Amino acid sequence: MKKYAVIVAGGIGARMNAAVPKQFLLLEGKPVLYYTLQTFLQAYDDLDIILVLPEDYMAAGQEIIDAFFTYDRIQLAPGGRTRFHSVQNGLQLITEESIVFVHDAVRCMLSKELIHRCHDAVLEYGSAIPVINCKDSLRMLTEDGNEAMDRDLIKIVQTPQVFHSKILLPAFNIDYKDKFTDEATVVEAFGLKVYLVEGEERNIKITSKTDLDIVGGWVKEKLKSSH
Repeated sequence: MKKYAVIVAGGIGARMNAAVPKQFLLLEGKPVLYYTLQTFLQAYDDLDIILVLPEDYMAAGQEIIDAFFTYDRIQLAPGGRTRFHSVQNGLQLITEESIVFVHDAVRCMLSKELIHRCHDAVLEYGSAIPVINCKDSLRMLTEDGNEAMDRDLIKIVQTPQVFHSKILLPAFNIDYKDKFTDEATVVEAFGLKVYLVEGEERNIKITSKTDLDIVGGWVKEKLKSSH
């Protein structure tokens, strides 16, 4: 079955206080975005990418594609007001029955194994949401103050969030709500359950300078081991 990866890079990364959005920041001489695109393209030969970028950075995204990739497998779509709207814009380019991955552009350390694991789960269950265990102690705010929570019952959600197109495309036709923080919440609002798969510790989302430094170290380590 056809495969699409909607890579969401629609934000401008205001929290980083950088001159450009974080997906364009360099790690070992290449933009963060490069590593994400490369992993997906290597995971499957029959996978096409829909890269969702802020409108002001479409040209910069095209330059990255021209510099590093053969662009017959990558299309661009403009970002929207929220993540939901950015994903919605990307999904409009999918016209055939397919397996659809939706991934944060700035989670650039995911492995091909995770992509394969999610894909195989979708074939069986229709959806795949990667999660990892929570290591920290947790407290929930209540009307009376706060109370401890059982961390074994809590999972930290990652991307790629992967679905059969027959599930995801109709789900994104519903009206936007503030609680839609990812694709899983949209699909659940559409009335369907989602299936959890094991995520990866290194599949972190770069949101701060510290994250960028950590991921930069991992990229350096990965490049060394590949030589």
